[in-house]
Amino acid sequence: MRKIALSHPSPSPLNPPRAHAVVVMGVSGSGKSTVGEILAQRHGWVFVEGDAFHSDQNHAKMRAGIPLTDEDRLSWLEALGQELARHAGLGVVLSCSALKRAYRQTLRAYVPDLMFIWLEVGREAAAQRVAGRGASHFFPATLIDSQFAALEPPHDEAGLLHLDSERPLDDILHTATDWLQGTPHVHP
Repeated sequence: MRKIALSHPSPSPLNPPRAHAVVVMGVSGSGKSTVGEILAQRHGWVFVEGDAFHSDQNHAKMRAGIPLTDEDRLSWLEALGQELARHAGLGVVLSCSALKRAYRQTLRAYVPDLMFIWLEVGREAAAQRVAGRGASHFFPATLIDSQFAALEPPHDEAGLLHLDSERPLDDILHTATDWLQGTPHVHP
């Protein structure tokens, strides 16, 4: 009988391929969409842009410079949780501010082993990045302070990688990729 060496076991019902559901989180201007989209591409996973799931009313409020309330965000978070659950078996990366612990718990209710990559950014850098998007973007730089006021840092939460989003993009992506693949690394 001929033997064939496999570098990775073949997927089967008893040995399904490992997939993940990951949220790239942080305040506006932290780089969530950029990092999330590249990570999804590199892993062949689905990328979900969280901002695309806001209601027209939420977009109108933000354009007017009015911060969203917890009530405004509830249906948005539920829609995002459903998207995560729908794609988790194949791998999915979601960009979502997930500013409060309650928001992250809402998402975890849909995917219990959900992982988070928190891109922490300073207030000044976030404001500069958001202002650099131009007037065509729905989120004005005047709302940056409300994001920092709402942020409940997830320091003690499981399944979390905390990164400084002011580091070079390649460093962020390398560390995040190693973490997602379970490769030990030195925390920057």
